[in-house]
Amino acid sequence: MKIERTAIGPFGTNCYLLSADGNADCAVVDAPPGAASLLLPVLKKRGLRLAAILLTHGHWDHNGGVAGLLAGTRDTQDSPPEVFAHVADLDCHEHPEKFMAWYKAAVPDLGDDDFPAFKVSRWLADGETFPLLGKTWTAFHVPGHCPGSLVYYCEDEKKAWTGDAVFAGSIGRTDLPGGDFSTLERAIREKVYTLPEDVALFPGHGPATSVGEEKSSNPFVRP
Repeated sequence: MKIERTAIGPFGTNCYLLSADGNADCAVVDAPPGAASLLLPVLKKRGLRLAAILLTHGHWDHNGGVAGLLAGTRDTQDSPPEVFAHVADLDCHEHPEKFMAWYKAAVPDLGDDDFPAFKVSRWLADGETFPLLGKTWTAFHVPGHCPGSLVYYCEDEKKAWTGDAVFAGSIGRTDLPGGDFSTLERAIREKVYTLPEDVALFPGHGPATSVGEEKSSNPFVRP
C-alpha cells in the first residue's frame, strides 16, 4: 500500500491518501478543510477513483473537507465515495452548525460557509471489519478525545490510523467537549496497546510512530 501524507488546514491536520499498485481505487483518511483543492487534481492526474473517506472523528479540522471531496467527485465517478465514521459523532458530521461558535473562537476568520454538512454512508461499530483496497480493515472505537473516535487497523499491512487518540509521544486533548482522560486512557490500553508492537501508527497530527514505541515511552498512557 502506498501512503502519502500531507498536513492541511490551520491546525496542520494530517490527511492520508492511500493507494495500491494495479488498483484504480484509492482512499483518504481524514479530510481537513482544503483537502478537495489539493487532492482532486491528484486523483484526476493519476486516474484514481476515490472509493472511501475514513473519518477518525468528528472535529472540524478532520472532516471540514469531506463535502468538497464529495462534490468534486460527483461528476467524475459512477458512484460516490463511501464515508465511514462512528455514530457517536453524527452531529459533528451532519449538523456542524452546532459547533461553529467553538471553532470560530479559535480561528476568527472562519465563516458559516466553512462548515458544510455531509451525510455519512456507513456507521462503523467497534470491531467491525470491512474490505478496502484489497485488504481487510478493522475499526476500533477509541473515545476520550472525541466521542466517536475510531482507529482504523489494516492487519495485512501492520498499520493503523489513530486520529487524535495517540500521537508520537503524546495523546489527544481531553478538555474539549465530549473528552475524558480516563476514557481515552482505557481505550488506548485496550484497543491500541493490544495490537502487535511492530504495527505502525499514523496519527492525526505529527509524525508516524509504532505501538511498541508508545508502549515503552509515551508519558501520558502507560501499558
